[in-house]
Amino acid sequence: MFVVIFGRPGCPFCVRAKEHAETLKENRDDFNFRYVDIHAEGISKADLEKTVGKPVETVPQIFIDQEHIGGCTEFEAYAKENLGLYAE
Repeated sequence: MFVVIFGRPGCPFCVRAKEHAETLKENRDDFNFRYVDIHAEGISKADLEKTVGKPVETVPQIFIDQEHIGGCTEFEAYAKENLGLYAE
């Protein structure tokens, strides 16, 4: 399973999603992720909307195996249900 997290500096939900992904990577052999800093990469909101396929109001925007699942809350729910993540 490969997860891509599109986030930005200073965003608490982006930080939380990245921390969850790091925990999952440490605890699972079948999990890896890439964090994309949209500011450092020069990705605009319009660029992100094209990737997601719908209007984007917030970050992070998270994809699991190239399928958009939503933001941090959706990622946490998916990870708890399917990957054994126990988030605080």
